[in-house]
Amino acid sequence: MSESNEKIPRWRKVAYGAGDIGFSMTSTIIAVLLAIFLTDVVGLRPGLAAVALFIGRTWDYINDPLIGHLSDRTRSRWGRRRPFLLFGCLPFAIAFACLWWKPPFLSGVGLAAYYAAAYLFYDTCATLAYMPYFALTPELTLDYDERTSLTSYRMAFSIVGGLIAFTVPLALVGSMRPENAERVFGMGFLFGLLSALPLLVVFFATREREEFQAQAQPRLGESLRAAVRNRPFLFGVGIFLLTWVTMDIVQTVLLFFLKYRMHLEAESDIILGAIFVSALLVLPLWERVSRHWDKRMAYVAGVAFWAAVQLVLVVIRPDWGFPVVLGLAVLAGVGVAAAHILPWAIIPDAVEWDEWATGQRHEGIFYSLVTLMQKVASSVAIPLVLLVLDAAGYVPNAAEQSLRVQRAIQFLMGPVPAALLCSGILFALLYPLSRQQHAEVRAALAARRATEGRG
Repeated sequence: MSESNEKIPRWRKVAYGAGDIGFSMTSTIIAVLLAIFLTDVVGLRPGLAAVALFIGRTWDYINDPLIGHLSDRTRSRWGRRRPFLLFGCLPFAIAFACLWWKPPFLSGVGLAAYYAAAYLFYDTCATLAYMPYFALTPELTLDYDERTSLTSYRMAFSIVGGLIAFTVPLALVGSMRPENAERVFGMGFLFGLLSALPLLVVFFATREREEFQAQAQPRLGESLRAAVRNRPFLFGVGIFLLTWVTMDIVQTVLLFFLKYRMHLEAESDIILGAIFVSALLVLPLWERVSRHWDKRMAYVAGVAFWAAVQLVLVVIRPDWGFPVVLGLAVLAGVGVAAAHILPWAIIPDAVEWDEWATGQRHEGIFYSLVTLMQKVASSVAIPLVLLVLDAAGYVPNAAEQSLRVQRAIQFLMGPVPAALLCSGILFALLYPLSRQQHAEVRAALAARRATEGRG
């Protein structure tokens, strides 16, 4: 296929990108609300909530690569990836709603066991849907810049989903207190349904490449060896991992920070919304920057800016007031936009390097390993956040947390995210696949396919 034919119609970019709004809403709601739901609504001690989340998340260690490999090997009249979107949307919706139900007949360890099982069920259903969805990206276009553009559309919907998830659930629930448990479940049911519907749009609007479906089905061992030997992929995983673990930690701690450090719980939906409105507005900027430089240098610039904003939170005091916090939220959104688009746009280029090196394509296993590494880190990092709060003496719904707790919250909001983002910058500077090198790989693949076609 020629370079000109790799351009994607705008309507298809919109349709594909729309699929991410559901994943963004559910993952953001979980990141922002699940921890505080378990402590302040369900009534679990932070340590017990941490155990429940860790148990539920550890299933990802097996779940992701198995489903990614399954989608690589799937052959159907709808393609390799699209059947999962069609048949996975309803279980995805049901499983999300189960996370927000408070069983009235359980307490203590029983509740922790329920939420561990509910999270395991949710993550299985979610992986069956989003893993094949992510793996569609390198199949829709092979062009270096078109992939960034396609990812920009997807991330625009992702940011809109995040904006909705940060504001609407809180407006529906009111506050995270025990008396609002039924409201929380209603919110979970509604957003489960709304998040599943866009997957049908993607199913009907996209088509998969027939030449990739015609390739031999890879074996799991071959796919894993291909990933380990792919240097661009390994560096891309490092960039993605450090960026999104930072996102998970910040999202988990943010409501605690606003409620107990800055005393701005009533304004939290406005502050959270400001981050995502800012990110949405500057998203086209980072796409243009990546076209003039390349993806890794654009990432360095955006993430360094975000890290600087996080460090300001070390010194911020409650008497600085709402306007200062709102301004910092807007500035953080500039970096958050870069963190949304650029790590995702880097990964597909490693798929061509893999095909050039091995003669096969392993998108499913590659994307499963990306999300697996992120989930492994999150399964440790997010429970550690709760354990740090527990060790500091956190008391759910206390009118005033101790100074030790407030210092712990500041530490988790400032130095920890900044250090992770700086590590991501180092990986980006060492990333071994430039725009020119990717073009050379694509040219070699085009020549190989032409030779095989004549054969």
